[in-house]
Amino acid sequence: MVIVMEPYATEEQIALVESKLTERGFSIHLSRGVVRTILGAVGDRSRISFEFLEALPGVEKVVAILKPFKLASREFKTEDTVVRIGKERIGDGGIQVIAGPCAIEGREKYLEIAQMVKEAGATILRGGAFKPRTSPYSFQGLEEEGLEILAEAGRLTGLPVITEVMDPRLVSLVAEYSDVLQIGARNMQNFFLLREVGTVDKPVLLKRGPSATIEEWIMAAEYIISSGNPNVILCERGIRTFETYTRNTLDLSAVPLLKHLTHLPVVVDPSHGTGKWRLVQPMSLAAVGAGCDGIMVEVHQNPAEALSDGPQSLTPENFQQLVGGIRRMKAAMKANGI
Repeated sequence: MVIVMEPYATEEQIALVESKLTERGFSIHLSRGVVRTILGAVGDRSRISFEFLEALPGVEKVVAILKPFKLASREFKTEDTVVRIGKERIGDGGIQVIAGPCAIEGREKYLEIAQMVKEAGATILRGGAFKPRTSPYSFQGLEEEGLEILAEAGRLTGLPVITEVMDPRLVSLVAEYSDVLQIGARNMQNFFLLREVGTVDKPVLLKRGPSATIEEWIMAAEYIISSGNPNVILCERGIRTFETYTRNTLDLSAVPLLKHLTHLPVVVDPSHGTGKWRLVQPMSLAAVGAGCDGIMVEVHQNPAEALSDGPQSLTPENFQQLVGGIRRMKAAMKANGI
């Protein structure tokens, strides 16, 4: 349920409501706005009545959340969540461009591409140190050495960095090096991992599983938020359908739907969503038109020689064209009040 406090309710009034709810076994999550505070209470509703809560001083109204996801819902928080990543903000109406190679293949090569994508307009740097691959014989990443290279690239370019964490036992290690923790599509419902990243004071980018429904995806985000971390970014990266010409089917309808159902920022990954570099730019622009908060793409100096995901990687030149297109698209939307 959601308890909406009156405008400018006092801290004592808020604390009283919290104490009454915790006494009855509810977990409390606060959402503080400029004028009013909202309390999200998760627990057994039969233990306390709406009438009792509405009679407490400072309470304006109590609203039931009927959706299975509570803390991620618009009913709990009406304004958009803005996630801060270093100096960048995602969810404030702008577009963040997350770019870099699928995998960190070596120090010299990665530092080179990091500088290239920064100069082309990237705002956040990506790179995989631990690589979950379909085949156990494929390149699996440089692991902690890769994390060290990633962090060095972040320092040299001044860009915040993001990388995937695959195992609850590695969360603290990855968090030492990365500004954002990524949960990959294969781990979207790894609930032990979701709970663990929920305890870390770092933003989490949660990719949609290849066969996950919208509700399952939001419920995965709910695990993270309910564990104490409200800084969740949703990432649409394509779902599995009957189509074989593309790697996945990029579900851009998810962007406005998530904006309606949740308060969380939404990023789109057209590289994994299509699997073909020629489709990345048009689908990126379509994602911007759909209202996303960011684009996540793979860029490599020589995609033909990439150790991972070469066919869907842009060259630095193609990436520069993409960034220009995104900026023009966003400017046109703003000029037309979209």
